[in-house]
Amino acid sequence: MFQSTSPTRFDLRFSIAGIPIRVHPLFWVIAILLGSNSNNLLMILVWIVVVFVSILVHELGHAFAFRRFGQPSNILLHFSGGLTIPESLPWGSGYATVSLTPNQHIFVSLAGPFAGFALAALTLAVGTALGGQIILSTLLGFIPFPIVLLPYGSGMLNEVFLTFLWVNVFWGIVNLLPVFPLDGGHVTRYVLIQSDPRNGLRTSLWVSVVTGGLLAVTGLLVMNSIYMAFLFGLLAFQSYQMLQGLSARRY
Repeated sequence: MFQSTSPTRFDLRFSIAGIPIRVHPLFWVIAILLGSNSNNLLMILVWIVVVFVSILVHELGHAFAFRRFGQPSNILLHFSGGLTIPESLPWGSGYATVSLTPNQHIFVSLAGPFAGFALAALTLAVGTALGGQIILSTLLGFIPFPIVLLPYGSGMLNEVFLTFLWVNVFWGIVNLLPVFPLDGGHVTRYVLIQSDPRNGLRTSLWVSVVTGGLLAVTGLLVMNSIYMAFLFGLLAFQSYQMLQGLSARRY
Protein backbone atom coordinates (compact mmCIF):
# COMPACT_ATOMS: atom_id res chain seq x y z
CA MET A 1 0.00 0.00 0.00
CA PHE A 2 2.86 2.37 0.83
CA GLN A 3 5.18 1.11 -1.89
CA SER A 4 6.37 2.83 -5.05
CA THR A 5 4.12 2.49 -8.11
CA SER A 6 5.18 2.03 -11.72
CA PRO A 7 5.39 5.19 -13.86
CA THR A 8 2.56 5.94 -16.30
CA ARG A 9 2.30 8.32 -19.24
CA PHE A 10 -0.26 10.33 -17.26
CA ASP A 11 2.14 11.12 -14.41
CA LEU A 12 2.78 14.76 -13.55
CA ARG A 13 6.52 15.35 -13.23
CA PHE A 14 8.42 18.36 -11.94
CA SER A 15 11.15 19.18 -9.42
CA ILE A 16 11.63 21.52 -6.46
CA ALA A 17 15.16 22.51 -5.34
CA GLY A 18 16.57 19.68 -7.40
CA ILE A 19 14.26 17.05 -5.85
CA PRO A 20 12.39 15.04 -8.55
CA ILE A 21 8.65 14.77 -7.93
CA ARG A 22 6.19 12.44 -9.63
CA VAL A 23 2.41 12.57 -9.14
CA HIS A 24 0.58 9.37 -10.07
CA PRO A 25 -2.91 9.91 -11.60
CA LEU A 26 -4.54 7.87 -8.81
CA PHE A 27 -3.44 10.55 -6.34
CA TRP A 28 -5.99 12.94 -7.87
CA VAL A 29 -8.70 10.25 -7.83
CA ILE A 30 -8.25 9.57 -4.11
CA ALA A 31 -8.12 13.29 -3.34
CA ILE A 32 -11.43 13.78 -5.16
CA LEU A 33 -13.05 10.84 -3.35
CA LEU A 34 -11.93 12.13 0.05
CA GLY A 35 -13.38 15.54 -0.76
CA SER A 36 -16.58 14.22 -2.29
CA ASN A 37 -18.58 14.65 0.95
CA SER A 38 -18.98 18.30 -0.04
CA ASN A 39 -21.72 19.30 -2.46
CA ASN A 40 -19.80 22.42 -3.43
CA LEU A 41 -17.66 21.87 -6.53
CA LEU A 42 -15.42 24.80 -5.60
CA MET A 43 -14.78 23.32 -2.14
CA ILE A 44 -13.85 19.98 -3.69
CA LEU A 45 -11.31 21.85 -5.83
CA VAL A 46 -10.02 23.68 -2.74
CA TRP A 47 -9.70 20.34 -0.93
CA ILE A 48 -7.68 18.82 -3.79
CA VAL A 49 -5.30 21.79 -3.89
CA VAL A 50 -4.86 21.82 -0.10
CA VAL A 51 -4.21 18.07 0.03
CA PHE A 52 -1.71 18.31 -2.83
CA VAL A 53 0.22 21.21 -1.27
CA SER A 54 0.13 19.72 2.24
CA ILE A 55 1.33 16.25 1.28
CA LEU A 56 4.00 17.76 -0.96
CA VAL A 57 5.29 19.94 1.91
CA HIS A 58 5.28 16.88 4.19
CA GLU A 59 7.35 14.84 1.74
CA LEU A 60 9.70 17.77 1.08
CA GLY A 61 10.37 17.80 4.82
CA HIS A 62 11.59 14.20 4.53
CA ALA A 63 13.55 14.92 1.35
CA PHE A 64 15.40 17.93 2.79
CA ALA A 65 16.19 15.92 5.93
CA PHE A 66 17.64 13.15 3.75
CA ARG A 67 19.68 15.75 1.88
CA ARG A 68 21.08 17.06 5.15
CA PHE A 69 22.69 13.65 5.70
CA GLY A 70 23.98 13.35 2.13
CA GLN A 71 21.19 11.09 0.89
CA PRO A 72 19.44 12.17 -2.35
CA SER A 73 15.80 11.19 -2.78
CA ASN A 74 12.76 11.59 -4.98
CA ILE A 75 9.09 12.10 -4.09
CA LEU A 76 6.09 10.11 -5.28
CA LEU A 77 2.50 11.19 -4.63
CA HIS A 78 0.20 8.22 -5.21
CA PHE A 79 -3.10 6.66 -4.15
CA SER A 80 -2.21 6.26 -0.48
CA GLY A 81 -0.59 9.68 0.01
CA GLY A 82 3.10 10.38 -0.42
CA LEU A 83 6.41 8.59 -0.36
CA THR A 84 9.98 9.91 -0.22
CA ILE A 85 12.29 7.36 -1.82
CA PRO A 86 16.06 7.36 -1.15
CA GLU A 87 18.19 7.14 -4.28
CA SER A 88 21.37 5.18 -4.84
CA LEU A 89 24.68 6.98 -5.31
CA PRO A 90 27.51 5.93 -7.64
CA TRP A 91 30.02 3.96 -5.56
CA GLY A 92 33.01 2.40 -7.27
CA SER A 93 31.70 0.20 -10.05
CA GLY A 94 28.17 0.07 -8.65
CA TYR A 95 25.66 1.98 -6.55
CA ALA A 96 24.99 2.33 -2.83
CA THR A 97 22.71 4.25 -0.48
CA VAL A 98 23.85 6.36 2.46
CA SER A 99 23.78 4.40 5.72
CA LEU A 100 21.94 6.54 8.26
CA THR A 101 22.20 6.09 12.02
CA PRO A 102 19.03 5.33 14.01
CA ASN A 103 18.91 8.92 15.29
CA GLN A 104 19.25 10.23 11.74
CA HIS A 105 16.36 7.97 10.67
CA ILE A 106 14.30 9.42 13.53
CA PHE A 107 15.14 12.96 12.42
CA VAL A 108 14.11 12.18 8.82
CA SER A 109 10.83 10.61 10.01
CA LEU A 110 9.93 13.59 12.20
CA ALA A 111 10.83 16.14 9.51
CA GLY A 112 7.68 15.34 7.49
CA PRO A 113 5.01 15.94 10.16
CA PHE A 114 6.83 18.99 11.52
CA ALA A 115 7.03 20.48 8.02
CA GLY A 116 3.22 20.18 8.02
CA PHE A 117 3.00 21.81 11.44
CA ALA A 118 5.17 24.65 10.11
CA LEU A 119 2.75 25.07 7.19
CA ALA A 120 -0.14 25.20 9.68
CA ALA A 121 1.71 27.87 11.69
CA LEU A 122 2.26 29.85 8.47
CA THR A 123 -1.47 29.57 7.73
CA LEU A 124 -2.27 30.99 11.17
CA ALA A 125 0.27 33.81 10.68
CA VAL A 126 -1.17 34.78 7.30
CA GLY A 127 -4.72 34.64 8.67
CA THR A 128 -3.76 36.87 11.58
CA ALA A 129 -2.03 39.32 9.23
CA LEU A 130 -5.28 39.54 7.23
CA GLY A 131 -7.14 40.58 10.37
CA GLY A 132 -8.34 37.16 11.45
CA GLN A 133 -8.81 35.94 15.00
CA ILE A 134 -7.23 32.71 16.26
CA ILE A 135 -9.59 30.53 18.30
CA LEU A 136 -8.54 27.32 20.08
CA SER A 137 -10.93 24.47 19.34
CA THR A 138 -10.60 20.70 19.79
CA LEU A 139 -10.40 17.62 17.58
CA LEU A 140 -12.34 14.55 18.77
CA GLY A 141 -13.18 16.52 21.90
CA PHE A 142 -9.68 16.47 23.40
CA ILE A 143 -6.95 17.31 20.81
CA PRO A 144 -6.15 21.08 20.83
CA PHE A 145 -6.84 22.51 17.38
CA PRO A 146 -6.32 26.18 16.41
CA ILE A 147 -8.57 27.82 13.83
CA VAL A 148 -8.44 31.30 12.36
CA LEU A 149 -11.59 33.26 11.59
CA LEU A 150 -11.29 36.13 9.14
CA PRO A 151 -13.56 39.19 9.23
CA TYR A 152 -17.16 38.87 8.05
CA GLY A 153 -17.50 38.39 4.30
CA SER A 154 -14.51 36.07 3.91
CA GLY A 155 -16.45 32.78 4.02
CA MET A 156 -14.63 30.93 1.24
CA LEU A 157 -11.21 32.12 2.42
CA ASN A 158 -12.10 30.94 5.92
CA GLU A 159 -12.84 27.50 4.48
CA VAL A 160 -9.45 27.46 2.73
CA PHE A 161 -7.64 28.37 5.97
CA LEU A 162 -9.62 25.83 7.99
CA THR A 163 -8.91 23.07 5.46
CA PHE A 164 -5.17 23.82 5.52
CA LEU A 165 -5.18 23.68 9.32
CA TRP A 166 -7.26 20.51 9.43
CA VAL A 167 -5.09 18.59 6.97
CA ASN A 168 -1.75 19.65 8.44
CA VAL A 169 -2.60 19.50 12.16
CA PHE A 170 -4.86 16.44 12.21
CA TRP A 171 -2.93 14.33 9.72
CA GLY A 172 0.35 15.47 11.24
CA ILE A 173 -0.79 14.09 14.58
CA VAL A 174 -2.05 10.89 12.94
CA ASN A 175 1.30 10.46 11.21
CA LEU A 176 3.09 10.60 14.56
CA LEU A 177 1.12 7.64 15.94
CA PRO A 178 3.25 4.50 16.52
CA VAL A 179 1.79 2.57 13.59
CA PHE A 180 4.14 1.24 10.90
CA PRO A 181 4.86 2.46 8.22
CA LEU A 182 3.64 5.89 9.37
CA ASP A 183 6.35 8.27 10.58
CA GLY A 184 5.53 7.58 14.23
CA GLY A 185 5.91 3.87 13.53
CA HIS A 186 9.41 4.46 12.14
CA VAL A 187 10.34 6.58 15.17
CA THR A 188 9.06 3.90 17.56
CA ARG A 189 11.00 1.24 15.67
CA TYR A 190 14.35 3.04 15.86
CA VAL A 191 13.87 4.10 19.49
CA LEU A 192 13.10 0.52 20.57
CA ILE A 193 15.86 -1.00 18.44
CA GLN A 194 18.38 1.25 20.17
CA SER A 195 17.08 0.40 23.65
CA ASP A 196 16.63 -3.32 22.90
CA PRO A 197 18.61 -4.46 19.82
CA ARG A 198 17.43 -8.07 20.19
CA ASN A 199 13.65 -7.59 20.49
CA GLY A 200 13.12 -3.91 19.65
CA LEU A 201 11.82 -4.58 16.14
CA ARG A 202 9.35 -7.21 17.36
CA THR A 203 8.12 -4.94 20.15
CA SER A 204 7.60 -2.03 17.75
CA LEU A 205 5.49 -4.25 15.49
CA TRP A 206 3.32 -5.35 18.42
CA VAL A 207 2.85 -1.69 19.34
CA SER A 208 1.82 -1.07 15.72
CA VAL A 209 -0.66 -3.97 15.73
CA VAL A 210 -2.35 -2.92 18.98
CA THR A 211 -2.40 0.81 18.19
CA GLY A 212 -3.61 0.25 14.63
CA GLY A 213 -6.39 -2.04 15.83
CA LEU A 214 -7.57 0.44 18.45
CA LEU A 215 -7.51 3.28 15.92
CA ALA A 216 -9.49 1.21 13.41
CA VAL A 217 -12.23 0.68 16.02
CA THR A 218 -12.08 4.37 17.01
CA GLY A 219 -12.34 5.45 13.37
CA LEU A 220 -15.44 3.34 12.86
CA LEU A 221 -17.28 3.89 16.14
CA VAL A 222 -16.20 7.38 17.22
CA MET A 223 -15.35 9.19 13.98
CA ASN A 224 -17.85 7.30 11.78
CA SER A 225 -15.07 7.06 9.20
CA ILE A 226 -14.92 3.90 7.12
CA TYR A 227 -11.71 5.24 5.53
CA MET A 228 -9.93 5.56 8.92
CA ALA A 229 -11.18 2.14 10.00
CA PHE A 230 -9.99 0.54 6.76
CA LEU A 231 -6.62 2.36 6.78
CA PHE A 232 -5.62 1.48 10.34
CA GLY A 233 -7.13 -1.98 10.17
CA LEU A 234 -5.01 -2.68 7.09
CA LEU A 235 -1.87 -1.23 8.70
CA ALA A 236 -2.42 -3.32 11.83
CA PHE A 237 -2.83 -6.44 9.68
CA GLN A 238 0.34 -5.65 7.71
CA SER A 239 2.30 -5.26 10.95
CA TYR A 240 0.94 -8.60 12.16
CA GLN A 241 2.06 -10.22 8.90
CA MET A 242 5.55 -8.79 9.44
CA LEU A 243 5.54 -10.30 12.94
CA GLN A 244 4.65 -13.66 11.47
CA GLY A 245 7.54 -13.28 9.03
CA LEU A 246 9.95 -12.59 11.89
CA SER A 247 8.73 -15.70 13.73
CA ALA A 248 9.16 -17.83 10.61
CA ARG A 249 12.75 -16.64 10.16
CA ARG A 250 13.57 -17.53 13.79
CA TYR A 251 12.68 -21.12 13.14
